[in-house]
Amino acid sequence: DSPPVVYGAEWCKDCRRSNQLLTRLAVGHVDVDLEAEPERAAEAEALSGRKRIPVIHFADGLVLSEPSDEELENALRERGLVPEGR
Repeated sequence: DSPPVVYGAEWCKDCRRSNQLLTRLAVGHVDVDLEAEPERAAEAEALSGRKRIPVIHFADGLVLSEPSDEELENALRERGLVPEGR
């Protein structure tokens, strides 16, 4: 399975919060920095149907837009992406 893809930007508080949770739970993920790659913003918008970030896209097709920590952690655990003991 491929890791979740996180569309975000450094200036975005919610993006930083989601990335901190992924790091704390030791979940590998792919960061798409929309500041560095603005042309990819259309991808994020097409996935979520909104112009809000972060957008987190899972291999099974689930898309979360601006998830709470609880919502993101639940999605990660349901997919078995959190290593044992975390």
